Amino acid sequence: MEITGKIIAVLEARGGTSARTGSPWEMQDYVLETINEQYPRRICFNVFGEDKITSMNIQLNEILTVYFDINAREYQGRWFNDVRAWKVDRNINPAPQPTPDGPTPFTAPAQPAQPVQNVQPAQPTPPFENGGNDGEDLPF
Repeated sequence: MEITGKIIAVLEARGGTSARTGSPWEMQDYVLETINEQYPRRICFNVFGEDKITSMNIQLNEILTVYFDINAREYQGRWFNDVRAWKVDRNINPAPQPTPDGPTPFTAPAQPAQPVQNVQPAQPTPPFENGGNDGEDLPF
């Protein structure tokens, strides 16, 4: 799955040692808010592993597409969702936000239009061929 939005919170990284394997682990949570929607949504996702946290280098106020998996787990009879990111894309150009008064205003292109050169004048249109009736063939 994937979602695009702006990072609005970067939470503290947490870590520990696995009771099963004895290996150290690290995890960091982030909150993303969708953009370009009438009612923006928020999702809290995590990145697991120090190497992934470092390589993704997610920063506050970045606009990203986050690719993630969702999994549920049980703890003491209660169920919790885990939203784990496995990839992020930064090559996002957000669409302009609609204004409350109406549609998005037009923005002029960055480059001015090039002047047109060597344009031939339009040729006059030949008169209507009506078989010599001088316009007397109107149906009404």
